[in-house]
Amino acid sequence: MNAVWIIDDDRSIRWVLEKALGRESIPAKCFTSADEVLAAFGNGQRPQVLISDIRMPGSSGLDLLRFVKTHYPTLPVIIMTAYSDLDSAVAAFQGGAFEYLPKPFDVDQAVDLVRRALTQAAHQDGAPEEGSAVPEILGQGVALQEVFRAIGRLSQSHATVLINGESGTGKELVARALHRHSPRKDAPFIAINTAAIPRDLLESELFGHEKGAFTGAGALRRGRFEQADNGTLFLDEIGDMPAELQTRLLRVLSDGNFYRVGGHQPVKANVRVIAATHQNLEDRVKAGLFREDLFHRLNVIRLRLPPLRERRDDIPLLAKHFLQKSAQEIGGEPKRLTEAALKYLQGQEFPGNVRQLENLCHWLTVMAPGQSVGISDLPAEMREASSRALSSDWNATLASEADRLFGTEPGQVFEKLTHQFEATLIRRALNATGGRRIDAAQLLGIGRNTITRKIQELGLDDVKVDADTD
Repeated sequence: MNAVWIIDDDRSIRWVLEKALGRESIPAKCFTSADEVLAAFGNGQRPQVLISDIRMPGSSGLDLLRFVKTHYPTLPVIIMTAYSDLDSAVAAFQGGAFEYLPKPFDVDQAVDLVRRALTQAAHQDGAPEEGSAVPEILGQGVALQEVFRAIGRLSQSHATVLINGESGTGKELVARALHRHSPRKDAPFIAINTAAIPRDLLESELFGHEKGAFTGAGALRRGRFEQADNGTLFLDEIGDMPAELQTRLLRVLSDGNFYRVGGHQPVKANVRVIAATHQNLEDRVKAGLFREDLFHRLNVIRLRLPPLRERRDDIPLLAKHFLQKSAQEIGGEPKRLTEAALKYLQGQEFPGNVRQLENLCHWLTVMAPGQSVGISDLPAEMREASSRALSSDWNATLASEADRLFGTEPGQVFEKLTHQFEATLIRRALNATGGRRIDAAQLLGIGRNTITRKIQELGLDDVKVDADTD
C-alpha cells in the first residue's frame, strides 16, 4: 500500500512532493484529479495520508475531503492550495482537514507535516485508551503530598485556613476540597474574589444590605456571609481587601456577628472562612497595608501551594487531563503530546502555573493540526521565549568562558569558543526536542539544512540525546 497519496493537477507539485517523500523512504502515489482518487477508493485502495489540492478539474479537494471524512474519518487529509484565503482555510478545517498548506510551501516542512500525519494515522489504528475517574486535585509528585496530607488532617476540623500560592496554582480547588471533606460538606460553599469587586460594592457583597440602605437598594439582600451560614466562605485574594473592610471582617471572625449595610440589628452567621492570596501577607503587614490582628486571625492553619515549576513531574498527567477535558467540551478525540513535546513543556517555567497549562491545552485542542502534538505545534510565543532563555543561558556561559580565556591571548581562542558555543547550542536544542532536528532548528530559528550542515561541520553526527537534561 502507498503510504501517501498526492492529488494535484500541477505536474511539478506532484513531482517535487513525490521525490521529497522518496528521499525519506516514504512511498507515495500521484493522482491528477480528485475523481481518480474516488475511483481508487471504489476499488478498495486506501492510503495512510492524503495530500490534495483544492482547485482541480472535476471534483474539488474539499469535495474529496468531505468524502474521506464521511467514509474514512480517521484518515488524515492535508489540504494545499495556491489560493490562500480565509474561506478556504475555514472550509478545510471545518471539514476535518489535518492541516492547511498554502503554496508555495517549504518542502522540508511539508515532509515533516506528512510524518506527523503518518504518526497520527499509526496511533489511530491502535486501541483507544480506557477512561478513568478523575481525582479532585491532580498530582502525584512529592510537592503536592503535604497539601493532600493537610486536607486529610483537617477533614474533621472547622479551623480557619489561609492558602498561599501564586496565581493559577489552584487555590480555589484546594478550598473546595477542604470544604468537601469537612463536617460542613452538606452546607453551602460560597466563593468571592475580593480583588474583583469594586470597593464600594464589596461591603454589600459580603454583609448584604437593608432595603433603602442606598440608592438602588429596593429590597433586602443577604450577603455572602449569610448565604454561607453553616458552610464555608472562600475569600480569594484577601491581601487586596480594603482597610475599612478588614476591620469588619476581623469582627466577624471574632464573634460571628455583623451588620448589613444600613442595618441596626446584628446578624449572626456560623461560617468557616478559608482565605487565599498570592501575596506575602507578612510584607503587607509591615508596609501597613494589612491589619496584623486580622492576619493572625486568618493564619490559624496555613497551606502553601507549590508553583508548577516545582511540580514538573505532574505536567504529563495534567496535560493529558486538560487535553481530554478540552476534547469533551468541543467534541472530538483528545490530542496527544509527543515525548519530545512533553519533555519540552517540563522545561518551561509556566508563570501562570496550572491555569496557563490548561489554557495551552485548550489552544492545542483547537489549533494543533493533528492528533499527535509536537514541539512545532506549540504556540510560537512559547517557542520564541524558550529560545531566548536558552540563548541567554548560553551567552552567560560563553561570557564566563571568555573571561577565563581572554585574559591572555583572546585572538587565539575566539574561533575555538565560537565552535564550542555552536556545538553547545545545538546539543541543548537536540536534547530539548528529543533529538528531532527539524524541531531543534525551529527552536534555534534556523533552517533544517543549516542545522544539518552545522552538525556535520562540528562532528555532532553521533550526538546522543541525554534523557536527563532539563
